[in-house]
Amino acid sequence: MAGATPATGPVERSRRRRGLLLVAAHTLWLWLLLPPAAAITRGQIDHAPTATVGLIVFALLYLALVAVPVAELPVRPALHHGGLVLLALLGVGLAAAYAGAPEGWPVLLMYVCTAGAVGLVRVGWGLGWVGGSTAAVLVIGVAHRLPADDIAQLALITLLAGAMTLAFARVARLVEELRRTQRELARTVVERERLRFAKDLHDLLGHTLSLVVVKAEVVRRLAPTDPGRAAGEAADIERIGRTALAEVREAVTGYREQSFGRELENARIALADVGIVVTVRECGHPLDVAADDAFRWVLREGVTNVLRHSRASRCDIEVSADVDGSVLTVRDDGVGGRPEPGNGLRGLTERVEQAGGTLHVGPARGRGLLLTARLPARAAGPVTP
Repeated sequence: MAGATPATGPVERSRRRRGLLLVAAHTLWLWLLLPPAAAITRGQIDHAPTATVGLIVFALLYLALVAVPVAELPVRPALHHGGLVLLALLGVGLAAAYAGAPEGWPVLLMYVCTAGAVGLVRVGWGLGWVGGSTAAVLVIGVAHRLPADDIAQLALITLLAGAMTLAFARVARLVEELRRTQRELARTVVERERLRFAKDLHDLLGHTLSLVVVKAEVVRRLAPTDPGRAAGEAADIERIGRTALAEVREAVTGYREQSFGRELENARIALADVGIVVTVRECGHPLDVAADDAFRWVLREGVTNVLRHSRASRCDIEVSADVDGSVLTVRDDGVGGRPEPGNGLRGLTERVEQAGGTLHVGPARGRGLLLTARLPARAAGPVTP
């Protein structure tokens, strides 16, 4: 969903925090670097300061490069790829310089392999990166005349680690693509249904309304000269209108237009008309059908409360959605307080809960009122008004 500003919504911030926590937990996998570090502390490595700085920079750079795809950090691909090249050069340099020393420095190339496997989007590039890292292990091992068993074992581990990482990253990207496709298909179905309903409604009412207009003209002409016949024509108009009303009710049975976007525009206009400054932020994916329907009612009730009770001069509306769910917030700088749970608020809470979400209304930070509605992804379906 394209927003007015590139602001990051609460859902995206929460997802990014979870990604960073995952990267923090991933530091446990750096235990394979402890033997080379121990060799430095025991004085078994020549040029220990250089090796120490190189190992620390390597570990930090590795974690930073893994965090870019896992936590979806806003880093340009060119910068990320440059970091991978730097990591590869540093890893190869350290492994080549100290491969003959104790504690297996070539293991650094396994980290180089997995960092590229998770960070390179193109499958061909990822396969080439894994193959190159495995080949580097073999070349360095042969150049330093390491035991053949050790070289083969480390090369196999590097290859398997890279292949597994490639497969995991590919599956994760395919799942995300599938979710996007599902959302687009759902939205396409809704749009097609809207067009079908608009056509059916036009076909249904076009003839009827034309007939009503013609009969109304007849009534207008006959009323001065033939009141009795005019009354009969008026009765026909009433009968036609009742019939048309019944047909329209039948046509719209089970149908409800998902119109959060229209409700958002109406809210912007209504608030601006009474002198309330409005800011609207939209970010993330398009709303799914259930969120579109539920948020339409939440926004209508929230804006109504701002207009009637808040005495606010500013209102901020933010909506965001991603694979984890959708969030709508309506914040004003009015009198605030804790609103009494009247019929409108209770009904609104029931609507949101029917869609599997939660609704919270309370004082905003500083002053004013904050209304927050949260819906999980893949809600059961649109709520019933």
